[in-house]
Amino acid sequence: MEWKGGRRSGNIEDRRGLGPVGIAGGGIGAIVLAAIGYFVFGIDPQTTMQATQQLQPAQQEGARGEVSDRDGQFVDVIETSNREVWAPILAREGVDYRRPEAIVLYKQATGTGCGTGQSAMGPFYCPADQKVYLDLSFWRELESRFGAKGEFARAYVISHEIGHHVQHLLGADQQARRMGARGEESGSVRLELQADCYAGVWAAHANEASGGRIVINRGDIQDGLGAAAAVGDDTIQNRTQGQVVPDSFTHGTSVQRMRWFSRGYDQGDPSACDTFSAANL
Repeated sequence: MEWKGGRRSGNIEDRRGLGPVGIAGGGIGAIVLAAIGYFVFGIDPQTTMQATQQLQPAQQEGARGEVSDRDGQFVDVIETSNREVWAPILAREGVDYRRPEAIVLYKQATGTGCGTGQSAMGPFYCPADQKVYLDLSFWRELESRFGAKGEFARAYVISHEIGHHVQHLLGADQQARRMGARGEESGSVRLELQADCYAGVWAAHANEASGGRIVINRGDIQDGLGAAAAVGDDTIQNRTQGQVVPDSFTHGTSVQRMRWFSRGYDQGDPSACDTFSAANL
């Protein structure tokens, strides 16, 4: 994946130098809840934090603007590219694309509009403050734990979370909540598969929207498919508990995640990402 020539807009809030927030209380229950990855398992961070009352997030505000390190610049380029792709697409539907309030980079733990975000939760989008939260140590876990390698796998993760922001603008997250949080046909699964599809839509248009500054090739798409497969509910459950329990699905199977990402990439049209009306996911 070529991205270094991509435009950057500085919609970054860098909290990495602030250190983790102070957390009152704790205990094994809080540790277990915090260790349930939002990106992987699909638990709304608001739900997790409400259930873990002893976690008290401190208010933090990081430096805003462009960052100098390579990883931070990569995040900036991918967020800017998503804006370049989504603004004209939504404009054609009469919707104003308001970018996320910020992409927040942090280490270990940080306060969010949804409660205390912790690195063990993985990347997540908080609809309450419309920010995406990333502890960049997740990149290492993505490779070592899930076997998802390549920079495009990282871009897929970022674009998936920005896909949640697009859903928030369109009201899909509210629709998902009405359909339930767990199960093969749940609103959570449909929401996550649609975000995968939206990540594919971004990938389909990124080259053109960037004026050739970003180049995504078929090998990169294979890396994205590998990442989607690695974080399917069935794959995760097999790895962690030795059995698959469809009633507890929150993100969809590996096959479903790959299928919807591919659908978005192949068609390049968000209308093809209507998982909520799909009879077969």
